[in-house]
Amino acid sequence: MRGEPSCPKCGGRVRAPGLFADSWQCDVHGTVHPVQPVVPPSVEALSVVVHRTQVPVWMPWPLPVGWLFTGVACAGDDRHGGRATAVACSGPGPLGGIGELILVAEELGVGLGARYAGVDGPDPGPYMNVEKPPQAKVLAGGRPTPLWLVSGTPDDRAVFAGEARGLWLWAVVWPEQSGLLMYDELVLTDLRDAGAEVELVPCGALSPRLLKP
Repeated sequence: MRGEPSCPKCGGRVRAPGLFADSWQCDVHGTVHPVQPVVPPSVEALSVVVHRTQVPVWMPWPLPVGWLFTGVACAGDDRHGGRATAVACSGPGPLGGIGELILVAEELGVGLGARYAGVDGPDPGPYMNVEKPPQAKVLAGGRPTPLWLVSGTPDDRAVFAGEARGLWLWAVVWPEQSGLLMYDELVLTDLRDAGAEVELVPCGALSPRLLKP
């Protein structure tokens, strides 16, 4: 689906607003916030998303040693701005091999995080047992943020979710054992607040996970 907007929930084609609807439409999911075409990771691509989105653009900052920024996706349109963002990073896994992380910030009901998590969406609430203590904590925008393990996900990934700045925060990690990364109390920065530091983000090759989770 590179090159044209797609449905955040299924990756399928979407129809632009027209005579019969004033919003983007997916044949399966109805009205959606379209995911804009994903382009190769660069400081410029990241800056475009940072300046147009209405939601945080979370990234571990500073990045863990050896890790690189490997792409960004945004759901929304020019009229309403970005309603969900997904930032991909990859680097040495805690137990060897390559680990991959996608951080999603989104408004209620968008469904992008659920798609990367591999669960029926759109939101993580039904898959989180918030009666129990959180399994992980991050520092998001300077605030301690609890994250709960999301159940019912495919075996190849570990998924955590919680709330930051009044919005859903998802952390999806491949392979599953690289989920240990989330127990190190990552420091997440909203790149909208990072200013000129965005230009220092080290870029790698585009993560195929952004295109096909």
